Amino acid sequence: MLVVIANDLPPAVRGRMKLWFVEPRANMFVSGIKNSVAKKVVEYLHRHCPSESGLMIFNSSSTTPGYEIYGLGDTRRDVIEMSGLQLVIEKNTVPLNSADLPKPS
Repeated sequence: MLVVIANDLPPAVRGRMKLWFVEPRANMFVSGIKNSVAKKVVEYLHRHCPSESGLMIFNSSSTTPGYEIYGLGDTRRDVIEMSGLQLVIEKNTVPLNSADLPKPS
């Protein structure tokens, strides 16, 4: 399975993605394509999308841990690695104010 989440895709790329993928939300694509085809799709996206596209790509894999995460450009999420696992964290869009933090008791 391949899941592609983008901030914005060029119209030609988005149109091509709609041929093989389901688009449950705008700029979110899901497909059950094979790993060999998924790698070609990832290469295509890296070649044809500018960094402003903000791609986050999740691909199922037969190797441990069972998935791979790719990114391109500035996304709304960050990928971190912890104990050999790739994890996604949401970026904090609202800066924390020290007055909003709970006081230690």
